[in-house]
Amino acid sequence: MGRTSKVKMAIAATALGVFGAAGAIAQDKYALRTPSGIAFSDFKGYEDWAVISSARTDEVLKVIVGNSVIVKAYRAGIPGNGQPFPEGSKLVKLQWKPKKSTEAPFAVDVPDVFSQAFVMEKNSARFPTTGGWGYALFNYETASDKFTADPSPADCGHACHVAVKGKDYIFHPYQKR
Repeated sequence: MGRTSKVKMAIAATALGVFGAAGAIAQDKYALRTPSGIAFSDFKGYEDWAVISSARTDEVLKVIVGNSVIVKAYRAGIPGNGQPFPEGSKLVKLQWKPKKSTEAPFAVDVPDVFSQAFVMEKNSARFPTTGGWGYALFNYETASDKFTADPSPADCGHACHVAVKGKDYIFHPYQKR
């Protein structure tokens, strides 16, 4: 192989490496961090977490999942027993726009377009002014198939959750199975 061919191959390999790495970085949702410092990587693996609850508004279907720390706490009776959730508790509220099922023989809404992941983590040292909870919102754009960290205050965040301060700022109960 001649010198020119080797140079062309080296340039091609470098270009593939650069563009491949740039593509991988651009697609890595776990590299995202909100202005408040909450990283999506803190919730890595949430896709496999246990379902805690679900909810529905007129515009959104929601499934709330939690890490093993918060699931264990729920099973121990928290917050109903008056105890706070332990440090390291994490929730992710996954949100979809609903649509009517065209396959079911009855009227039912099913998830259609994924829109957001609202996250909460219990870390009293990092979030002492919000009851120990940090809040963040990661928006999903269908057209680009990418997440972005929302720069505004997360969803309703702490302001909304004060209404359930007596339940350690958590709205959703652990559903009976």
